Amino acid sequence: MNVLKIASLLVTTLLIVPIITYYFGTPLTDFQIGALKSVIYVNIGVIVYCFIVGEITGNNSQVDKLWSLIPIVYAWIIADYGDYSPRLVLMTTLVALWGFRLTYNFSRHGAFTIKFWEGKEDYRWQILRDKKEFQPKWKWTLFNLFFISGYQNILILLFTLPILVAFQFNQTPLGVLDYLAAGLMLFFIVLETIADNQHWKYQSQKHEMIRNKVPLTGDYKKGFLDKGLWSLSRHPNYFAEQGIWISFYLFSVAASGQWLNWSISGCLLLVVLFQGSSEFSEEISSGKYPEYSDYQKKVRRFLPLPKRNT
Repeated sequence: MNVLKIASLLVTTLLIVPIITYYFGTPLTDFQIGALKSVIYVNIGVIVYCFIVGEITGNNSQVDKLWSLIPIVYAWIIADYGDYSPRLVLMTTLVALWGFRLTYNFSRHGAFTIKFWEGKEDYRWQILRDKKEFQPKWKWTLFNLFFISGYQNILILLFTLPILVAFQFNQTPLGVLDYLAAGLMLFFIVLETIADNQHWKYQSQKHEMIRNKVPLTGDYKKGFLDKGLWSLSRHPNYFAEQGIWISFYLFSVAASGQWLNWSISGCLLLVVLFQGSSEFSEEISSGKYPEYSDYQKKVRRFLPLPKRNT
């Protein structure tokens, strides 16, 4: 996998997709543009923070720490502009529920410490730093600026912006599609919780056995989880995360009556990101675990459907 090519593709789509989709839907009023500017200012501040702290500390998981928190801030800022209408309150409440759950999951992996700039770094960043594409160090600095800190933070803002479209149509009463979107979000949040818990229990037991020098046997000898939801999808947590934000987009459809509006760019780009992220993770897993290639042949990457015949 050529990491630089994938990163370039993601940054390019980040520029092109919002511009194209902007022409679908109703233009923002000056007051709504004011709400957009407020969250953009926060977004810029977060980008600068993540880049500077990542460079100083060498820990490039600063965006990871904020991934579950910043959408809550964006959502409540826009809800405040919209005088906390029923739809905006429903949307912000669901985002907060998603965020608190994901923050808890991050925290038990050691992502947060009293020294907030420290904490456990995603192991994939070190693997990327060591690749020849990022030598000398200035190449990694640019990657940190434009992709890790820049692209990812802008994407986080984009996939929360269906709430801005809901604000545009603040007078539209709650309807069946709103309740369907809320139900789907709750379903995917529960699904993601189950998947994360299954993975946490498996990895915790495996690493405890390693620490205690207990021989790995059975499923633990294999090295990766392929039971529970992980027998139906190689990344059930990623599948659920994508489902959450596609469901969130449905609120903008319910409010505007437009099945295609500019805020769809966020969830579409998130799907693209997870394609690249999962591909890189599986490249690592295939190199570590001999049986992983068979697992890839039997189980789909995202959709939790029955195993394919091989």
